[in-house]
Amino acid sequence: MELKEILAISGQPGLYKYVAQSVRGVIVESLTDGRRMNASANAKVSALTEISMFTEGDDIPLADVFTKIYAHTGGKEAISHKEAPEKLKAAFADVLPEYDRERVHVSDIKKCFMWYNTLVQAGFTKFELPSEAPEEAEK
Repeated sequence: MELKEILAISGQPGLYKYVAQSVRGVIVESLTDGRRMNASANAKVSALTEISMFTEGDDIPLADVFTKIYAHTGGKEAISHKEAPEKLKAAFADVLPEYDRERVHVSDIKKCFMWYNTLVQAGFTKFELPSEAPEEAEK
């Protein structure tokens, strides 16, 4: 399973693995309980590889944030997303000191830690973006 197959669905808690295309949307499987469901075509579905975090410089892909959290925690679960906002901000600043404190909200930090912990529980150890095709990399 690769990070590009992991989806976040607006209005649905947790993360989902892409299973197949259906007539009315996509079939996904929950990473937490393994239940399958249909994500309708009008639902906002985002692959984790398409999401990034605001920093004071260029935006950083979520996969890179997860890699930094993984290195910081030594491959273990991170702080719980249910901790106090001050603790979450401090923990996130330890991992990503250059994050934009005005545009990254506590809800974004909670979601980041929750998703990271879900992925670690599902057995993820590498958070890589899909590599570019060789002809695209040369341009």
